[in-house]
Amino acid sequence: MTTRSETAEAFHIAIAVRSDDLDVNGHVRGPAYLAYGDHARWACLAAAGVDPERLRARHDVGPVNLETTVRFHRELRPLDQVEVTCAFRWGDGKTCRAVQELRAQGGELVAEVESTFGLLDLTRRRLVADPASYWRDMTTHPRLLGL
Repeated sequence: MTTRSETAEAFHIAIAVRSDDLDVNGHVRGPAYLAYGDHARWACLAAAGVDPERLRARHDVGPVNLETTVRFHRELRPLDQVEVTCAFRWGDGKTCRAVQELRAQGGELVAEVESTFGLLDLTRRRLVADPASYWRDMTTHPRLLGL
């Protein structure tokens, strides 16, 4: 995989911890971290001008998540706010990596989320080659996607 280009724009979004994100111990449960990462990736795509419905209509493809890893560093608690970043690392194959950091209000690293994803040809049910070319075709702000 290649790293983000130096011309890439940083993307981040603040997300408030909700009461239904908490477990019985009073801290944020693991699946909520995944939801924060998912929300930030979709928000980044929207900020870059990518419309999933338009992607499907134009190319008959859709994004698929193949793997997600979460590394926990410290707990989030009720009423916290977390800032989530999103950076894309493009390679030459059929997949891409989204690398995200979740930070508490004071800037302390809370968790890291890394996802491998691709674009699925919705007719053939196979990953497409060179997914970056599809995203580049659909975005109005390619630098947000590291393109």
